[in-house]
Amino acid sequence: MKRNVFVSSAAAVVLVAGGPVAAAAASTAGDAARAPTAVTAVPADVSAETAAGAALKKFPGVVESLDLDGSVWHVDVIGKGGKHAELEVDASSGAVTQRNSDDNDDDNGNEYAPLIAAKVTAVQALKAAVAAHPGQVRSVSWDDDDNDNGKTSRYWNVEVKTSGGQTRNVHVDPASGKATLSHDSDDNDSDSSNDSNSDGGGN
Repeated sequence: MKRNVFVSSAAAVVLVAGGPVAAAAASTAGDAARAPTAVTAVPADVSAETAAGAALKKFPGVVESLDLDGSVWHVDVIGKGGKHAELEVDASSGAVTQRNSDDNDDDNGNEYAPLIAAKVTAVQALKAAVAAHPGQVRSVSWDDDDNDNGKTSRYWNVEVKTSGGQTRNVHVDPASGKATLSHDSDDNDSDSSNDSNSDGGGN
């Protein structure tokens, strides 16, 4: 009991001698000791190109698609004989996990023949897209569209996020590598030259 009285008296002397400054310092020190440690978020350092390379190292073949979902890149790879594998690449560490793989027994892999024969790969397509429309690649996918005339149009669809937060879907020709802005890009691009020919046409 005497010890507690002595400590309290000593604290009072310090506060009287130091005044408000000493009191504030003591309070700040106490708050700092009680405050929880801040957790710094780890940035997604693994780019689409790096994720594709990591996936192909784990499962050799041709990238059919890849897209960023939160902190994970989902990568679909077509291997020899049309074997399909789904892999995940950690966007922070680059660690690769193979989720599953299966054989395409229906047509001996002929479904993927145009993809495998394409001169422009997924990585080359994303590079072409970013060169034409700078930003961060969020996804790349191989698309087959049937036209009204009965012909099939094949292209790489690359989703690019610009520094201004706009989403641009860029179509890259698998033979020439030519990048063309799609009409279904973000509405924020409504003032771009590509949208000047849209049916809406209003300002």
